[in-house]
Amino acid sequence: MKIGIIGGTGGMGKGFALRFCKKHQVIIGSRDTERARTAANEYSNFAKEAYGNINGEIVGKDNLSVANESEVLILSIPYENIDSTCAELLSKINDNCVVVSPIVPMTKTDVGFECISIKENKLFSHQTVEKHMKDKTKLVSAFHVISEKKLVNPTLSLDYDIFVVGDDKNSVETVNSLINEIDGLRPIYLGPSTLAYLVEMSTPLLLNAMIRNKMKNPGIKLV
Repeated sequence: MKIGIIGGTGGMGKGFALRFCKKHQVIIGSRDTERARTAANEYSNFAKEAYGNINGEIVGKDNLSVANESEVLILSIPYENIDSTCAELLSKINDNCVVVSPIVPMTKTDVGFECISIKENKLFSHQTVEKHMKDKTKLVSAFHVISEKKLVNPTLSLDYDIFVVGDDKNSVETVNSLINEIDGLRPIYLGPSTLAYLVEMSTPLLLNAMIRNKMKNPGIKLV
């Protein structure tokens, strides 16, 4: 499977690339093609050192090429960049491409991490991405409550549940299968896209709990 990552040179993008390259062709995107290629080479060497061998690969390309070639497209971008990025790219994706949004509408204030959508009365991430989708049912929200520090280090074990929200059964199953490929992760389906706001609000909740209680790299696990 071809998995594209917009924002692939960032921290979470790196983590996704390192985890999924074991079995898939991962294409990391950047506005700067050379930057994407340099990062892809770095990630590939790191993955081979960590795993010994990989059955997939990591390559770097410009964002438009990544959008056009991907079967699954992960939007690892900041909330404030959704409109500009999606307006440029989502019209270029294939009809069967599944788009994954791990984007959180979050800001740091004097009291802690807060949800921008509530604080400033703005759309949630899923709703904002959805505006730019040719087929809105191909959008799935997931990966909001996973530690970046652990994700980028393939030698570290994970033990998290990942909430998944989406309308199309096949798209959700595609994302669930990718989550299951990462050791220690379990997909938990929450329901249709109208509930995506619940998943997005779980991130500031988790980070505030981490800071106030001096926890390291927490996640969510339902027992």
